[in-house]
Amino acid sequence: MQKTMRRLRNHFLGVAALATALTLSACSGGMSGMDMDETASPTDESSVTVASNAADVTFAQMMIPHHEQAVEMSDMLLAKDGVDQRIRDLATEIKAAQEPEIVQLRDWLAAWGADEGGRSGMDHGMDGMMSDDDMDALEKASGAEASRLFLEQMTVHHEGAIEMAQTELDDGQNEDAKAMAAAIVTTQTEEIGVMKDILASL
Repeated sequence: MQKTMRRLRNHFLGVAALATALTLSACSGGMSGMDMDETASPTDESSVTVASNAADVTFAQMMIPHHEQAVEMSDMLLAKDGVDQRIRDLATEIKAAQEPEIVQLRDWLAAWGADEGGRSGMDHGMDGMMSDDDMDALEKASGAEASRLFLEQMTVHHEGAIEMAQTELDDGQNEDAKAMAAAIVTTQTEEIGVMKDILASL
């Protein structure tokens, strides 16, 4: 009886081994003509998503402090009394748009293995960044003067952002970053038009 059971067990093991071999052979046949290096891996898609070049990194590093200053200017304006409601609404919209973008830009830099940089590389006059004197003037202004100064400064600020975003569209590689740059060009161009109209009516 024990010999019979041993033979049956060996038979079943042999069948199982044969089935496994056939399965592996079939899988191997299905892969014919495909090099293992060519097969998709879980990391392939993510590596494409975070692919970036020097222009993408520069865009993110410079746009973060640029956006931060726009938010700071908006906060200054919103803290004042006697400001035209249209301008208050605009400052609120600028904050709502740019604060989430700052978070996204930081996330991209982390994904790209790049540091955040800082304002040291910003060039007032070329990128629209306000100088310390500009910011001090806005902080001290009140009422109608604050409204006018905010519109004038933010127009220049937006023009700098649009120039930076256009450079990203021309030279960048990362599709998500380029999509943000396109949105910046569209949104801030429209806001410049609004600011000029308000300014003309003050």
